[in-house]
Amino acid sequence: MFNPLNLRNIVQIAYYVNDVEAAARKAHTHFGTGPFYIHKNIELVDVTYRGQKATLDHTSAYAQAGPIMLEYTQQNNDGPSAFTDMYPDGQEGIHHVAIFVDNMVAAMRHLNAKDCATVTHYFTRAGNVEVAFVDTRSILGHMVELYQPVAVLTGFYDTVARAAQTWDGKELFRYINQPA
Repeated sequence: MFNPLNLRNIVQIAYYVNDVEAAARKAHTHFGTGPFYIHKNIELVDVTYRGQKATLDHTSAYAQAGPIMLEYTQQNNDGPSAFTDMYPDGQEGIHHVAIFVDNMVAAMRHLNAKDCATVTHYFTRAGNVEVAFVDTRSILGHMVELYQPVAVLTGFYDTVARAAQTWDGKELFRYINQPA
C-alpha cells in the first residue's frame, strides 16, 4: 500500500502558545534549550482555511532539542486557523508534528482519504515554501504539518541545529526579522 507519509521522519514538534518569547524563556529555564530563532509576523500568500480564502498572521520561535526542532507559535490575528481549531480562547498545548514529504499533493490526498481534512494551506513569501496543516486529531490527537524539503527550509533546519551544538548560552533570541 502506497503511503507518502512516514512518521519516523518527524522533524519538528510544535506548541501553540500565547507568547512565543515567554514560552522560549520557560523552555530555556527548565531544559536549557536555545538559542531560539524568532520570526515575527511570518509573511504568507495564498492562505486557505478549510478550502476558503483566509488570512493568517503568526509568529514562531524555533530551537533544536536533540534530533528534533521545537517550535513555539502564536497567532497574531483573530481569523480561524488550524491553531484556533485546537486551542480557542487563550489555551495552549502541543499543536502539531512536522514531516517532510516528497509530494505535497499525494500526502494531502492520502490523509484526506483517511478523513483527515486539510485545515490550513499556504505558501511563505520567503522562499515560497508550501505548507499544509492536516487535522489528524482523530488518529494522533494533534495536527500534522507537511512541507517539502526545499533548500531554504532544510537550510534553516540545519542552521538551527548547528547553532544549538555550539551555543554558549548567551543571546537567547536571534530574530529572523527584527521586531517592530
